[in-house]
Amino acid sequence: MALEVNDSNFDEIVTKSDKPVLVDFWAEWCGPCRMIGPIVEEISNEYSGKALVVKCDVDSSPGVAARFGIRNIPTILFFKAGVIADKQVGAVPKSNLVAKLNALI
Repeated sequence: MALEVNDSNFDEIVTKSDKPVLVDFWAEWCGPCRMIGPIVEEISNEYSGKALVVKCDVDSSPGVAARFGIRNIPTILFFKAGVIADKQVGAVPKSNLVAKLNALI
């Protein structure tokens, strides 16, 4: 299951991770976010031990969202070694997300 990150624990969990990290920026009211939510959960289960998959609610964590310039959701950022390595904006098929994550492993 994907971990929840927020303004207070983002750096500890995401930027200090020794594994690639997929961060799903979302909000409860966002229809496309709810569409890709189950896909993000599937990826979290399938990549357990190989990559970290986390979710960040932009409404409850506006600091992190502002820091990374998140203007549209869903936005998925891919981190490697604490820096952004790739980005995906909008709802896309699972294969798109998996390909971007595989490139970082």
